[in-house]
Amino acid sequence: MPGRPGLADYVERWAPGPVTDGDPIAPGPIAALAAALDVGEVATAPGERVLPFWHWLYFLEWPRRAELGADGHPAEGDFYPPIPDRRRMIAGGRLRVADPLEIGVAAQRTRGLAGVRVKEGRTGEMVFVTVRSEISQGGRVRVVEEQDVVYRSGEDPGRASLTSIDLGGEPVSDAGWQRRFDTDSRLLFRFSALTANAHRIHYDEPYVTGVEGYPGLVVHGPLLVLLMGELARGSSKREVATFDYRLRRPVFVGESILVTGDSAGPGAEFGITTARESAHATAEVSFR
Repeated sequence: MPGRPGLADYVERWAPGPVTDGDPIAPGPIAALAAALDVGEVATAPGERVLPFWHWLYFLEWPRRAELGADGHPAEGDFYPPIPDRRRMIAGGRLRVADPLEIGVAAQRTRGLAGVRVKEGRTGEMVFVTVRSEISQGGRVRVVEEQDVVYRSGEDPGRASLTSIDLGGEPVSDAGWQRRFDTDSRLLFRFSALTANAHRIHYDEPYVTGVEGYPGLVVHGPLLVLLMGELARGSSKREVATFDYRLRRPVFVGESILVTGDSAGPGAEFGITTARESAHATAEVSFR
């Protein structure tokens, strides 16, 4: 009998074409996220600059409820690989800012598939999909982003070790820049709404513990990236030119988060620390 197809067989001929959409970059979402994060001094007037990664509030997609899978993600999409029983997680990405986006100026985004790789990990095969986005205003590309998303087929055996972890304790670090941040279900709910993210691991506790096998609600990876970006903005007082990040291990509601950073030559390095892990997420940043 022939063996079960490997993940490479499913994505061998998968080649989605580029997709272009637009957004007016209205100020409302920025004001809403600033309130959700309890941060001040975020400009929202027309012509003001959009902070790094706050562009995730725009170009949102709202598929019909019937088009969502059991986990809350769309069952199909332009850059969702055609593999069975698909599980999705953001692994990392890179941001290049030629010039910040401006509030109130119509923007266009063109997305395309930049790469597909199949790798064998400790717990089986994984597909890494890289999607490249170019965002333009006034006919000029201002922001280029690449995001790496990892997919696996079926369950992740590694999750079994997470069910009994201790989510208490206070993180410590000797980093030069530090900011304490605590999450709760209200923040995760609001961030999901602001980014059109229906993934149930962020708001449905019976689902996340009973089906996914996590010990609690999972803090969004993009939210961790935003927190590192906010520390970069507040500590360096300079504009970000490049921002490369990796999301390594999940953070759960109830854990105390310490966002850390240190100057490193012309740039800086940032991280997300809890009492049980020293590097849930990391980033390397260069400034103008």
